[in-house]
Amino acid sequence: MQAPVQIKPTKLADYLEVLTKAAFQSGMSWQVVEAKWDGFRQAFAGFDPKAVAGFDGDDVERLSEDTRIIRNRAKIEATVHNAGVMLALDGEAGGFVGWLRGRGSFADTVAALRGEFRFVGDMGAYYFLYVVGERVPPHEEWMAAHPSVARTRRTAR
Repeated sequence: MQAPVQIKPTKLADYLEVLTKAAFQSGMSWQVVEAKWDGFRQAFAGFDPKAVAGFDGDDVERLSEDTRIIRNRAKIEATVHNAGVMLALDGEAGGFVGWLRGRGSFADTVAALRGEFRFVGDMGAYYFLYVVGERVPPHEEWMAAHPSVARTRRTAR
């Protein structure tokens, strides 16, 4: 597998999209998620955090039946929750990016992401931070320090 493409986020929707992809890839083949990603963008209003945070139970039900996406209700609900959290953090001094970069260390940032957002584990946090261009340890070094993640990734293929 080649490294995911890094982006230079220009808006909050960019961060929500990457965080959502990390959540939906958890326990899934990344190829399956990637194949449906255009459908995700459509279904989740281009990942506009205000729109997604405003989704209600009817929207969750509709998305749970939408064949354009992976119909995992818990992950759909997590995406709605995560959009609301991201908006709230963006409303604080320094905004979401200030919150993200204000943790002090990579480990503290991962812990903060896991504490605030749903369906974000160690690998998802690493993926998210890497893709949005934040500082992460070299992948080989990180994987060596997380052997359970390496085992899980081998069995999920």
